[in-house]
Amino acid sequence: MKNRFLVLLLLVATGLVGCASDLSGESYSRSETRSVQQIEYGIIGQLRPVNIEGTKTPIGGGAGALVGGIVGSGVGGGKTSQVMAVIGAVAGGMAGAAIEEGVTRTHGVEITVKMGSGQTIAIVQALSPNERFAVGERVRVIYGSQNTRVAH
Repeated sequence: MKNRFLVLLLLVATGLVGCASDLSGESYSRSETRSVQQIEYGIIGQLRPVNIEGTKTPIGGGAGALVGGIVGSGVGGGKTSQVMAVIGAVAGGMAGAAIEEGVTRTHGVEITVKMGSGQTIAIVQALSPNERFAVGERVRVIYGSQNTRVAH
């Protein structure tokens, strides 16, 4: 029984990591490709580290409830088994949702940019190892139909 639980937990965690999307300025969704994007230039005025919350889909809670219910049903027999299955499902659902949010949480940066027009904007995007920014640096602000990003 313990081995089944560990295998299910591993599958759930692996599935949640696979669901995480990349929020860096280097990643584009399929729907963003082959679309017109406007570019404006500006100067970075401030950089501030931020945390980007993880996803909150029904997948984490549902998978946790399933695992918790299975594990709970293995405790005792008869009515005790049924009660423990319900308790396990509720606790597993809460734990699964928390695990999903924690696994998909990421570090980001809030980039404040003084645009050439004089307007000041702020954009939050995930940190990328290939793209580091510095205050005073000239950057491109790329506006698409769905997203805005900062790039060198």
